[in-house]
Amino acid sequence: MRGRDQIPQPQLLFVFLSVLLTLATTSYGVNVTYDNRALLIDGKRRVLVSGSIHYPRSTSEMWAGLIQKSKDGGLDVIETYVFWNAHEPVQNQYNFEGRYDLVKFIKLVGEAGLYAHLRIGPYVCAEWNYGGFPLWLHFIPGIKFRTDNEPFKAEMQRFTAKIVDMMKQEKLYASQGGPIILSQIENEYGNIDSSYGPAAKSYINWAASMAVSLDTGVPWVMCQQADAPDPIINTCNGFYCDQFTPNSKNKPKMWTENWSGWFLSFGGAVPYRPVEDLAFGVARFYQLGGTFQNYYMYHGGTNFGRSTGGPFISTSYDYDAPLDEYGLIRQPKWGHLKDLHKSIKLCEEALVATDPVTSSPGQNLEVTVYKTGTGLCSAFLANLGTSDKTVNFNGNSYNMPGWSVSILPDCKNVALNTAKINSMTVIPSFVHQSLKRDADSADALSSSWSWIYEPVGISKNDAFMKPGLLEQINTTADKSDYLWYSLSTVIKDNEPFLEDGSQTVLHVESLGHALHAFVNGKLAGSGTGNAGNAKVAVEIPVTLVPGKNTIDLLSLTAGLPNYGAFFDLRGAGITGPVKLKGLENGTTVDLSALQWTYQIGLKGEELGLSSGNSQWVTLPALPTKQPLIWYKTSFNAPAGEDPIAIDFTGMGKGEAWVNGQSIGRYWPTNVSPTSGCSNCNYRGSYSSSKCLKNCGKPSQTLYHVPRSWVKSSGNTLVLFEEIGGDPTQIAFATKQSAILCSHVSESHPLPVDMWSSNSEAERKAGPVLSLECPFPNQVISSIKFASFGTPRGTCGSFSHGQCRSTRALSIVQKACIGSKSCSIGASTSTLGDPCRGVAKSLAVEASCA
Repeated sequence: MRGRDQIPQPQLLFVFLSVLLTLATTSYGVNVTYDNRALLIDGKRRVLVSGSIHYPRSTSEMWAGLIQKSKDGGLDVIETYVFWNAHEPVQNQYNFEGRYDLVKFIKLVGEAGLYAHLRIGPYVCAEWNYGGFPLWLHFIPGIKFRTDNEPFKAEMQRFTAKIVDMMKQEKLYASQGGPIILSQIENEYGNIDSSYGPAAKSYINWAASMAVSLDTGVPWVMCQQADAPDPIINTCNGFYCDQFTPNSKNKPKMWTENWSGWFLSFGGAVPYRPVEDLAFGVARFYQLGGTFQNYYMYHGGTNFGRSTGGPFISTSYDYDAPLDEYGLIRQPKWGHLKDLHKSIKLCEEALVATDPVTSSPGQNLEVTVYKTGTGLCSAFLANLGTSDKTVNFNGNSYNMPGWSVSILPDCKNVALNTAKINSMTVIPSFVHQSLKRDADSADALSSSWSWIYEPVGISKNDAFMKPGLLEQINTTADKSDYLWYSLSTVIKDNEPFLEDGSQTVLHVESLGHALHAFVNGKLAGSGTGNAGNAKVAVEIPVTLVPGKNTIDLLSLTAGLPNYGAFFDLRGAGITGPVKLKGLENGTTVDLSALQWTYQIGLKGEELGLSSGNSQWVTLPALPTKQPLIWYKTSFNAPAGEDPIAIDFTGMGKGEAWVNGQSIGRYWPTNVSPTSGCSNCNYRGSYSSSKCLKNCGKPSQTLYHVPRSWVKSSGNTLVLFEEIGGDPTQIAFATKQSAILCSHVSESHPLPVDMWSSNSEAERKAGPVLSLECPFPNQVISSIKFASFGTPRGTCGSFSHGQCRSTRALSIVQKACIGSKSCSIGASTSTLGDPCRGVAKSLAVEASCA
């Protein structure tokens, strides 16, 4: 035998190269654990900022940009649910393609240098259809959702294990060198577990044990679950979580859902959350010992297709998030939160090294200090009242706006106050482009519409008859929004319904969500529920004729329930009674128990009209303002790269497809109440109904069309109009910035980017006003307003005060026009002193082109 020193040189070289190749292709995992203060990554405590992006609510082409903008905004972690019904629409048939390519999404997160939190659930709520459960689950014999039920637990474990195995195969857990540092099992079960009795406790213990047994190598969490068993971390969801305490002294304080706004319902006004309040909630959480916080949502996106739940949740899931529905940065929310994250990270070393010490120097005032034996010191000063106050701390005085937190990374200098915004405001606008043909435009949109009438009543071969009225979800299995209930009844000549002067009413009651009644082929009336009460009850005057009369009732859903105990048992459809009532003579005939004919879905759905196929009609004249019509047209995409929307003003209710892809349900005739909107003061506790806009207007008129779904020309738009509209009024719109503003005062802290150096020159220059055009290839084209002194108003409506510098406009114009971005010191050294002894600010409004 040869000794080791006798290996031939070629063989030795081969071994050496093999070792190098192995090292180059091996991903080394990190150890993720936790203690009472924070998550530990490879033994180091971390202060982490996270944001939710749901991969199916955008397109795969958008993901990299969304993730990068999140990173640029100061996030460390991207959080997403996993959507069971999207991935397994048919039992044992899976879909992980396109918008549902979960592996690709997580890999992009890792490639951007961010961590991921995978919230498997598999119940997700999320205003998503059926809470994320596939409808076939409902039909498994003996099943009961979200309780100690063997059929349900078997399916839940099977799907959870499949997702975990997928992640393991791709080495996506941090323990394998991937980005996933956390996983979640179940979701907000503690909000409703009392309804399930003693079985709730055994179920949650089983879920925890099952999750841990999957051996991901990273911690598991349960949100809103005070009794989450060890080692599961229980976490908080809500508008504020500063007062939250984990159920063990060995677990860190974590916030899995900080609601950046609220979802929009058809028939409701548009909610929004002022960034001053959102930043206040975040700062308070870190002030009082929190070390992991997640924005729900950081990008909300769009409920494409029939994915929205509720019912009555709108197609837009914008959520007033830092990245808007189209993936664009929302200012000042994104910028102010970015500054906040930087300020908090300046405190990280002190935050993770010691426990906080909090004191109260006065009413509604709190001071929290993190101080170590090695000399580290960071502090948070909080004014919990709504009026401005002065806080004396560490030998200095600090002016504190009401409902604000000041962050002092060195216990001396203020890096940021949550109520003082140093980032710019952008008021975007949509530029409309009509569908009418413009022969002079290279990007002309066709106005040539064709159409097909959807038959009233039964038109498909798979119709069936049953006595009595059927519940809709059990009948359709959510294969379609629509279910026809059809009945023929004979009215004899001598019946009181036909007496001269008599008035007959068709009485219909439904569990929801909307219905249309047709008598003898003509629309007689409609009814709809709302987000607060999905049930429908209508009394529709009808005219009957001697002999055979046909009553066709079209019942429809607008997204299945997604929240609450036993949400899966809430029904839909016309469960009755259905009656004919003679008002003058008191005659009533109950039709409910008769033999009804049923049809699931529409004839146009069966024919695949959404793809634009089949024989469409172009003559005679285009029918408008009539129910049950399919429309089709071709169009060229608006030029450029700006995000695209379709304005459905003029239409009633239905669904739209672009090149066969459903952009979702449209419903511009569903108008919000006229009351409830007013000027919203960020000071004081926020709720989902506190700050509303768009009262008395359609809840949603603009619907997102992803750029990746369209070609430059030769695109097809298909609509199914349910109640009647005029498609010639439809227009495309591209989202562009219209107004760019910033307003900073001499009392603002230095920009956090400059804070750490804190040079004498920077202190003398004071706070900096910055502007930047948000769209590529744009520069600042004009300065519409600039005033240094005591300007008043808000973005879009600034005005000069009594104190104003005559130099401000020319200085700002010189610094900004022609540039993509610019910065101006908001100080007398830069702009002069128009009124000595008066606190001054600089306000600027610009436009980009």
